[in-house]
Amino acid sequence: MPSGDRRDAVKAIVSAGQRELVAELERLDGGGRFGRSGRTRLLENGDVFERAVVSAAFSDEFFTAGLSVVLHPRNPYVPAFQAHFRYRETADSWGFGGSVDLLPCYGFASDATHFHRVLKNHCDTLDPAFHAQAKRACDDRFRLPHRDEARGIGGILFDHLRLPGPDGWRRSAAFTAAGIAVIAPAYFPIVRRRKDLPYGERERQWQLYRRGRYVEFTLVHDAATAVQADVLTALPPLARWESEFTPEPGSAEAELASFLVPRDWAAETPVTAG
Repeated sequence: MPSGDRRDAVKAIVSAGQRELVAELERLDGGGRFGRSGRTRLLENGDVFERAVVSAAFSDEFFTAGLSVVLHPRNPYVPAFQAHFRYRETADSWGFGGSVDLLPCYGFASDATHFHRVLKNHCDTLDPAFHAQAKRACDDRFRLPHRDEARGIGGILFDHLRLPGPDGWRRSAAFTAAGIAVIAPAYFPIVRRRKDLPYGERERQWQLYRRGRYVEFTLVHDAATAVQADVLTALPPLARWESEFTPEPGSAEAELASFLVPRDWAAETPVTAG
């Protein structure tokens, strides 16, 4: 496929992904609406999401394109979510990349199993061995090394996807487009399951504390390689930090630490939603 045709196809994938996700998230939120201008679509103070960002970016210098999705829910029982899909092409090379991961404040095995199984099913369409590699890469990448702590429960991450053969570009592009489409079945059922659960000030303060971890990772590890305005837009609207904070032993908040330890969620026996 000629370079110009490839670039047009990637722009179409990213633009369609942004358009469809914005429409689906507005339906899911119910009350919030995304701003209508610019490449970065922003929803704030919605019924479900305090902040939701769906950003498309293109650059003609060593052609790059990307779609970023960052979702900060209002209810502490709904996990935050982040996904990035990208494409880069130079005069003699091209490649796709992507990451999808889930950031809960409270651990629900049914949510984790569902999320990882949907992602595994997606990866299996490419290669049965691909999911294990992509999951391990995600677990390794999204950590706070200065705390020896995972940011969330992981998902998948892949870089430099460049499938071989005369049909390699089309297959790589199709896999990436399907990855964007898999966001809805992987994440939205979890949102619907948790968004109306009652919570109080304790849960809210724990959510803000966990958001502080997200901010730490973003500013320490992502800010150097991203556009500053995009980094700031994707931060949660509220967060908090404490130098020393230990959850009450035996509490749901304390149990999150063991829940964040990487494990093969997709291989576990599905549990009843709870």
